[in-house]
Amino acid sequence: MKRKRRKKNVTAAEAMGGEEDPKEEAHQGPSTLADVREEYRPPVEDLGVSEEEDLYRGAEDLPHGPVKHAGSGALFESTLPKAEDRCSLEPMLDILSYSESEWKGNTTKSTLIRKGYTKLSQRFESLRRVRGDNYCALRATLFQVLSTSTQPPVWLQVEHISTWAEELEAREGLIGQWMFPSECRQGDGSEDAVQQLKRYMELLQNRAAVGCSSMEERQRLCESVFQGGEEELGLLEALKLLMLVRASEFHTTMQEGGDVPVFCWLLYARDSSDCPRTFLSNHLSRVGFSGGLEQVEMFLLGYALQCTIQVYRLYMTDTEEFVTYYPDDHKEDWPCVCLVTEDDRHYNVPVGQHNGLQVPEDVTAIPEDVPPDCLDSKSQADCH
Repeated sequence: MKRKRRKKNVTAAEAMGGEEDPKEEAHQGPSTLADVREEYRPPVEDLGVSEEEDLYRGAEDLPHGPVKHAGSGALFESTLPKAEDRCSLEPMLDILSYSESEWKGNTTKSTLIRKGYTKLSQRFESLRRVRGDNYCALRATLFQVLSTSTQPPVWLQVEHISTWAEELEAREGLIGQWMFPSECRQGDGSEDAVQQLKRYMELLQNRAAVGCSSMEERQRLCESVFQGGEEELGLLEALKLLMLVRASEFHTTMQEGGDVPVFCWLLYARDSSDCPRTFLSNHLSRVGFSGGLEQVEMFLLGYALQCTIQVYRLYMTDTEEFVTYYPDDHKEDWPCVCLVTEDDRHYNVPVGQHNGLQVPEDVTAIPEDVPPDCLDSKSQADCH
């Protein structure tokens, strides 16, 4: 069963019922979390694992395989790519040619999507289709971050990033039951979930820190990483850990009465996600297996990466939501990457920008006036 959304196609500020400037409202949440839950209450029956097959999966290239659980319990079935498959991003396609071939006919929807692609083509030349499993939002975003950044992102320059899994497990006991794809081996067999995620975090840190002499070289490096095997899937699991760390920090701040971005009230307003533990078990752990990211979780992904994710939402062409930012309150000071979606479920990557690179060369560097405390994982959210 697909998750039913009360009001899906909105920014975080709009979903809170107002149209104020996000910069003004980012630290002004509702008076109580119960007020938000009353406004945004997803159906309880949505907590079950979806039995509907992903429309974007291809049975011919996504064979079935078990999901490896870090602890005891039943194995889940999942469709995941094999390492010998093609790159997880298809070669570049001309945007207008792709639009005409995929959206034929004169239906209202086809006409609207083609018009959206026409607008997209005014900025980008080509499109790369992303492998259509439930990792696609994470995969498309991480590919853009790694392939367009000229310097290591700020969030990877925290020295103790590899210890976050251990710290989160010790503090809240959230890591022991982590689910991994079957392709993600437990090292020599002696690793537990914490050690495995630590290894993937170190891999993510190393991949993002690799120096390349040109953007072409960096693109080739990314091509070699995004092959659907353990390295790619491990990086995506590390990205989920980054999201959980940030979600846990925000929840602690909310409980202490501190300021948090508006989307946090929505994230924890759901009956299925009222704390980090239920967010992990009912939502984040299923990403890549039985479901993808919801819109409110796209905001969290942006905060986890300290990156603005600009999404061209083609079915919203000719509306104010045609271009949506996740988040929308750091557009001036965070690097930006671009994605495109036809339905808020599957995300592809636009490439070949007409007016230069997507990420300014100096944006990913640490500003000189940022105090040392801002590099601490718990204080990063308050330093922007």
